[in-house]
Amino acid sequence: MSIVVTGATGHLGRHVVEQLLRKVPADQVTAVVRTPEKAADLAERGVRIAVADYNSPETFDGLFAAGDKVLLISGNEFDKGRVAQHQVVIGAAKAAGVALLAYTSAPGSLKAALADDHRGTEEALTGSGVPYVLLRNGWYHENYTENLAPVLEHNAVVAAAGEGRVSSASRADYAAAAVAVLTGEGHENKTYELGGDEAWSLAEYAAELSRQTGKEIAYNSVSGEAMKGILGGTGMPAHFVDILVGVDASIAQGELVIASGDLSRLAGRPTTPFAEAITAAIKG
Repeated sequence: MSIVVTGATGHLGRHVVEQLLRKVPADQVTAVVRTPEKAADLAERGVRIAVADYNSPETFDGLFAAGDKVLLISGNEFDKGRVAQHQVVIGAAKAAGVALLAYTSAPGSLKAALADDHRGTEEALTGSGVPYVLLRNGWYHENYTENLAPVLEHNAVVAAAGEGRVSSASRADYAAAAVAVLTGEGHENKTYELGGDEAWSLAEYAAELSRQTGKEIAYNSVSGEAMKGILGGTGMPAHFVDILVGVDASIAQGELVIASGDLSRLAGRPTTPFAEAITAAIKG
């Protein structure tokens, strides 16, 4: 039996593998990657490396074994039909008779277009007969902390999120929840709504940045159309601009406030405070 992590060299996958290695022997972990060179360090530590691509179904033939526990980390190729990509993994898992397939989804409350592929994947998974776990990950601290440069350059947080609030958490927090499910018992056919312990607004984000940097950083709340123009002006692809502006609209509606407490319960600790993540990013 192996614990198999797809997208294992991605931002979230790396955290999951690292945390798994603190709990189980390396030879019980399989990292599924597209580029094995990126996983060379994991191979040196005894992790099994499997090379497969969501766009090439044949690469998943025989990859899983009966009794495996699998984490399907959602793909990020928004223009390549993510539901069909994910169905490749679900089909291979079903054929192998895996014990569990956990999927990193989106909050049930999220109505933005970003959630459409996740809902489609959930339907495919829950209808497959494979024992499943839906890890409905909320927003990530890193969606903001890894994009601080323009904020600090212009002394402004610009968004179309109004006064909405966000229950974000760190990638490491969400990884801890996934590891708890992959290494624990009794999670079959359950859905977890995951988000940070504390919700914050964009105005509070700007205020915290001001406090930590000593600069006067404002929150400029703009319309969705204005935000599209701003993001489009950076050269960002139009479909991705639409996704991000759609998420801002969802934030304004309160759709990214997750109050279940599931994340800290699964992780076995409080989630990482946003202010702490900001500090780490500034020190960077």
